[in-house]
Order: sequence, then C-alpha cells, then structure tokens
Amino acid sequence: MKHLMLLAFFVLIGSFPVPSDVLAQDGAMWVDDQPYDEEALAALPGQSFVFYDDGEALFGDDGAYSYTYSAANGGGTAWGSYRVAQDGRVCVTFVNGMSRCDQYVTNRDRTVVITSDGQRFPVRLSHLP
Repeated sequence: MKHLMLLAFFVLIGSFPVPSDVLAQDGAMWVDDQPYDEEALAALPGQSFVFYDDGEALFGDDGAYSYTYSAANGGGTAWGSYRVAQDGRVCVTFVNGMSRCDQYVTNRDRTVVITSDGQRFPVRLSHLP
C-alpha cells in the first residue's frame, strides 16, 4: 500500500518519469519528452552526440553517419548513412547492411535517444568544428 501511495505522489507532482501510451506506440516516451521537431531534425548535419559511455554518433553534412565506440567498449567505428523518416525518426543504414531507426527527444534540457526497442540513452550534443 505504501508503494502505491508513493507512486501516486510522484505521478501527481510530475517528478517521476511516467510512460505515456498517448505519446508513443511502444510506451517508451515519457510525459515530458518532446520529439525533435523539423527544425531540430534539419540541424542534424554537422552535429555530434556523445553518449555517457563516451561513444559518439556523428551526422555528416552529406548524409554520412558514423558511430565510434568508446575505448572501454573496444573502440572502432561503424560507418553508414542516415535519413529522417516521415514520422521524425532518424534511420541509419550501416555499410554491413544492418539498419535502425531511433527517436530523438528532449526532456528537461537533456537530449535522449530512444531506440526502436524502447531503450533510452541520454546524450550530450556538440557541434563539429
């Protein structure tokens, strides 16, 4: 009973991330998530997103994409190309034939990448020189 009361309290004050089926088909988006709009998606070329494990995704001006793994994860780079899908997801096709589509959102001053299977990865945004 205490757990239910605490959950209700956090939901009411809005400080607990609550999935919303209204915002996402798979329930991965949270109430405060704001999907990247057309302007943010158009600004992807020339941007770099650094994940908290120090992996880095780079979006090239020409549709090129690379993901460099952190040294702790073995280093190395996966190369590919990206496009923005009609639904706003960012889709990457790697040179090895694998592909993925992720949703980029902001949530309270933080950018988060949501994978197709609902995993959430906060990232730090930087611009390429």
